[in-house]
Amino acid sequence: MGKKQAGAKKPERYELGRVRDRITFLYLEHAKLNRQDSAIQVLDDRGIVCVPAAMLSVLMLGPGVDVTHRAMELIGEAGLGVVWVGEQGVRQYAYGRPLNHSSALLVAQAKLVSNQRSRVKVAREMYQMRFSDDDVSQLTMQQLRGKEGARVRQVYLDQSVRTGVAWSRREYNPDNFESGTPINKALTAAHQALYGLSYSVISALGASPGLGFVHTGHDLSFVYDFADLYKAEFSIPVAFSMTEKYGDDSDIGSKVRLAMRDVFVENKLLVRMVKDLKTLLGIPEDDSEVDMVSLWDDRLGLQKFGVQYHELQEEDSR
Repeated sequence: MGKKQAGAKKPERYELGRVRDRITFLYLEHAKLNRQDSAIQVLDDRGIVCVPAAMLSVLMLGPGVDVTHRAMELIGEAGLGVVWVGEQGVRQYAYGRPLNHSSALLVAQAKLVSNQRSRVKVAREMYQMRFSDDDVSQLTMQQLRGKEGARVRQVYLDQSVRTGVAWSRREYNPDNFESGTPINKALTAAHQALYGLSYSVISALGASPGLGFVHTGHDLSFVYDFADLYKAEFSIPVAFSMTEKYGDDSDIGSKVRLAMRDVFVENKLLVRMVKDLKTLLGIPEDDSEVDMVSLWDDRLGLQKFGVQYHELQEEDSR
C-alpha cells in the first residue's frame, strides 16, 4: 500500500488576503492545475508557474483546463471564486466557501429581501447610486425600470458617438457567441467579466448570489443586480473602445477580457464593491469578519455555542 499523502497544512484565516486586496481575476486555458503548498500550480506548454491562491479573487478557467482534486481543495479553503468559461461565450459558475466564514451579510440580505417595504428601499438605493443627481426615493419599481431603461439606451448612444462604433440594439445568442456583431460580442465578454467579479465578491463576503432585489427567480439574481451598478462606467465603455480598436479581430472576446481586468485594477473596483455591498445590506464597513457561531433562542437571543446545556424543569403552573 502506498504512503498516504499528508497534504499541505490548511491556511489560517490571517494568512488569507482580504477580498478587497486581491487581484481581480486570472484567466487560464489549455493548462493543468494542481496544488503546491498554498499555491495553484499551473502547467502548460510554456512551463510551470505557481500562483498563491490567497492573492486571487476570481479564477477564470477556459477550454482545455484540467483541475485536480487538491487544487479544488485549495480553491475552496481560500474562498477563491471560480468561473468556468466555455467556448462560444457559454459560462457556468461555481464558488468556494465564503472567505469571512460569517453569515452576517446573508442574514441581513435575507431579512431585507423578505419584507416588501425593505426590499423596495434597497432597490431604490441601488437605482439611486446610478442617478446621483435625481431623487428616486418616491418612485415605484415600474418608474425606476423605465428611468433605468432610458439611461442605458443613452449610455449606448453616447459611447457610439464617442467611438464611432455603429449601434442599433443589444442582441446576442447565449448559445452562439460568434453569431453576434463585434460590438455585441464585446459587450457579452465585458459583462461576463463584470458578472464574474461581482459573483466572487458576493460569495466571498458570505451573501447569497440568488437573493436579488430587482432581479428574481434565478440563482444569480443578486449578481445581476450588483453588476448593473457598474456597467455604464466599466463594461459598456470598455466594449465600445475595444470594438473601435479590434472590431475585425476574431479574438475580440479575449482582448476585451484583458482590458476589463486592467480597468478593474486601475479603478480599484474590488475595494469599491466591498464597500457598496456592505452599505446596501446595512453592514458597517469596519464590521469585523471573524469566525463566530452562536445558538439562536426566540426568547433569550443569541446563546453561547460549545456549552453543554442542561434540561430545564418546567414550573408547575397549576
